[in-house]
Amino acid sequence: MTEQFDNLVLEQLRHIRGALEGVAADVSDMKLRMSSLEEHMGSQQVQFAGLNRRMDRFDERMTRIERRLGLLDA
Repeated sequence: MTEQFDNLVLEQLRHIRGALEGVAADVSDMKLRMSSLEEHMGSQQVQFAGLNRRMDRFDERMTRIERRLGLLDA
């Protein structure tokens, strides 16, 4: 009877090991996907910063044009 119990325990441990290997593979995949997402978000922030810089330059140019045309109080 002890031998049957030992075999049952070993069978369950093998099943648990297989399940853990699957979980480890899933976690590894999720890490790769998260890194990709973080890189994508970082590049978007850089693009937004560039667009904001361009908008600031447009604002400066518009202010200069308005000043030259006398549309602003100098």
